[in-house]
Amino acid sequence: MPFPPPSRTPLGASPGPRRRTLLASAAGAALLVGCTTEPDTTATSAGSPSVAERTRARAARDSIGLVQQYDAAIASFPVLAERLAELRAEAVRHAEAFGGAEPTPTPTPTSASPAPSAPASASASTAPPSERDTLAGLAAAERALVDRRTKALLDVPGELARLLASVAAAGAAHVYLLTEGAK
Repeated sequence: MPFPPPSRTPLGASPGPRRRTLLASAAGAALLVGCTTEPDTTATSAGSPSVAERTRARAARDSIGLVQQYDAAIASFPVLAERLAELRAEAVRHAEAFGGAEPTPTPTPTSASPAPSAPASASASTAPPSERDTLAGLAAAERALVDRRTKALLDVPGELARLLASVAAAGAAHVYLLTEGAK
């Protein structure tokens, strides 16, 4: 008659989970909770704004600045107005999404003030920017914002990180449209 294999449970012990298993599970659960908790987005104890608030405010200012660059390009080259209108409108929506005030509307070519003139010494050595240079400048500004927003993703909580990622992706598409259209 064969004997059954010996039980791993010591005589008199309950057949439930072992103490080592419970401790490992509790430690794992604590790590998971620590990993999934988003950083505090409220003001710090000193009353200064959090990283998320500063990032959001900077993103709004950057988008407003980009709208102003689009406005300057449209004022300098009214022929670009139709081409840049939707990209400018996107930049306005981005500023608003980050909590920025709506920038002033694009001036119409008839009401636009002339571009500021360069100092006399600079005008002798450089030519005014062309449409192509203007588009390249807008693409460079968009690219710089894409880079800045992509780097900021690691420092902010989930919802703001998703917004930054979305706006950075839109900015990358703007770079493509600005550079491919110039070819």
